[in-house]
Amino acid sequence: MLSILGYLLAVAIGISLGLIGGGGSILTVPVLVYCTGIAAVPATSYSLFVVGVTSAVGAANYAHKHLIHLRAALLFGLPSIVVVYVMRHFVVPMLPETFITIGTWSLTKNIFVLMIFAVLMIVASFSMIRKKAIHEQEHTEYSKKDSIKIILQGIGVGAITGLVGAGGGFLIVPAMVFLARLPMKVAIGTSLLVIATNALIGFIGDFGHQVIDWRFLILFSGLAIGGMFIGTFLSRKIDNRLLRPIFGWFVLAMGIYILWKELL
Repeated sequence: MLSILGYLLAVAIGISLGLIGGGGSILTVPVLVYCTGIAAVPATSYSLFVVGVTSAVGAANYAHKHLIHLRAALLFGLPSIVVVYVMRHFVVPMLPETFITIGTWSLTKNIFVLMIFAVLMIVASFSMIRKKAIHEQEHTEYSKKDSIKIILQGIGVGAITGLVGAGGGFLIVPAMVFLARLPMKVAIGTSLLVIATNALIGFIGDFGHQVIDWRFLILFSGLAIGGMFIGTFLSRKIDNRLLRPIFGWFVLAMGIYILWKELL
């Protein structure tokens, strides 16, 4: 029963991606952990694949419309890719299975990852809930100082993606708008390209450390991609500015629930 719910939620994740243009992938790890029974650390690996392939499909659509800025993608993506690979191939496998034990409660690697993920969900939810729109800046070439900021933010997003398996689109899009001074649609397309590359490189970094159930993973990813096409169709009829805060409150509730469940 739980696995069926997990597959249905895979479609829902894709629909949310298509409807609001980002943020839906942050639900992938909780769905995999609580609805399919996969442990937290392998779930982050599976999430990287799901997020990677769905973002790649979305990026291909934006590329077809010439809405991707390759220079900004490289400036942000290259340092991010290196950090993601290092995190998945070296840092995550080195984390101890148990960090600390207090009475009958132990802070295990899986609980540690879920707690960090929950905090990330709560932070991401606030960027969705607030009604303040991201205002585009005049499209000019960014300065050397802005380039350094883009690189540093790329490193930060790479560390987040590598540790918890989330794409980080809620951080990348504002960086593309404010630092790279890209129009919103180009910022989203460029963000999808960066997310796809980061996630798939991170997944490759897991080879040798995780046993992959390819049949399940391909089916789950296929359902998410199908849901994304449904969401893209619905987005032409529904104003995503109304849906984004609602989705943000749901992500906030999920983040709080994960913290409560894992701590208590």
